[in-house]
Amino acid sequence: MAKNNILSLFCFGKEIGRIGLDIDSNSSTFQYNPEFLSSGQYSRLFPYIFKKTQLPQRFSNYNNETFRGLPPMITDSLPDVFGNIIFKTWLESQHKDFKKITVLEQLTYVGNRGMGALEYRPNSPLPKDGTINIEEITAVLTKVLNQKNHISGDELSGEALLNIFKIGSSAGGVRPKILVSQHKQSGKIIPGDLEYSDDYDHYLIKLNIPEEGYHYNREVVEYSYYLTAVDLGITMMPSKLIEGKHFATLRYDRQQGIKKHVLTASGMTGWDFKSPNESSYENLFELALSLKLPPKQIDELFKRMVFNVVFFNIDDHLKNHSFIYNELEDNWDLAPAYDLTYALNPLLRATKVNRVLSVNGKRTEVTTDDILHIADQYTIKQPKKIIESVQNAIPRWEENARNLEIPGRIIGEMKKDFIIFPL
Repeated sequence: MAKNNILSLFCFGKEIGRIGLDIDSNSSTFQYNPEFLSSGQYSRLFPYIFKKTQLPQRFSNYNNETFRGLPPMITDSLPDVFGNIIFKTWLESQHKDFKKITVLEQLTYVGNRGMGALEYRPNSPLPKDGTINIEEITAVLTKVLNQKNHISGDELSGEALLNIFKIGSSAGGVRPKILVSQHKQSGKIIPGDLEYSDDYDHYLIKLNIPEEGYHYNREVVEYSYYLTAVDLGITMMPSKLIEGKHFATLRYDRQQGIKKHVLTASGMTGWDFKSPNESSYENLFELALSLKLPPKQIDELFKRMVFNVVFFNIDDHLKNHSFIYNELEDNWDLAPAYDLTYALNPLLRATKVNRVLSVNGKRTEVTTDDILHIADQYTIKQPKKIIESVQNAIPRWEENARNLEIPGRIIGEMKKDFIIFPL
């Protein structure tokens, strides 16, 4: 590509505008398509950062590891830690230098395959294949992620790696994951980049790959958290275990044959999820209020916060909270919860662990008063009842964990970090 790269941004079949990247100044530009802007349609597609003007807009203040010089909403489409590992490995198998690929070139590979409804053109065409073998993918991924093993280009040039690249590089996060679609009638599983019709159930699958130092299945632990959260009335997409070890959850960005536009709290606002200055539940509540979420969803956000504190989900950063756009009503809702889990290795005890999102300015030793201060600040109904219900779910979680055959020692070590608030 040329030094100044330009891509067209599409959503719901319409060209929204064009994104540019100036490599020399490491800045980006965005310009609305005048026809889209004058139509008035989807006026709240990007509620912040992009101004409603036909003039080009330049962004030079997002030049960091998180946003990589792009407008934050666009960065949400880029692969995260795991996706970048897969992207780099696939490029090397094609004899290409990952370091010479710009972020806009990465977006051409995302094309129309990314999470959410945003699409990028021109896209780099990839061969289409209609088969998925999860065991083969897991075996190849084990080699890719095990840095102790040297893997030759020949080993990674096969069909399995291409499938992993297509269905794994668009899913965000650190853990190994792939996107697949399963036909509702036949049960056939195909790559998740081929279909979004209602004939299929569309899954994000977190693959269990053995790791040194982890003597238990982290995906099963996440499933135990899912069962407990759903039992508490926290909105999540239906999920299941595949072969008793891989965690599969239906995608909320694929519903009834439609791609849904979603943005993380970080992508929507430009708050760097790695920055402690912006990582607070207060910011999350303020964003929810600014989006005019109904009181019921504000109450659920409070319940999610309490769940994360009680069950020691400390990795509840700003990219692990998302909002979903209603294109018919031109408004936003709280997206279903995801990534609710015990994120640490319970066998490695740390003397002090900070939460990612602060509660009343605190990342450790959160108290009942801190929780109730948030409740009072955002007019939460019956906060003590919510706290009590979440705490009372600990025995149910333990029962779920034992039924899922999570080792007793792991259960015991995890419970040491759970918090019971005096009420």
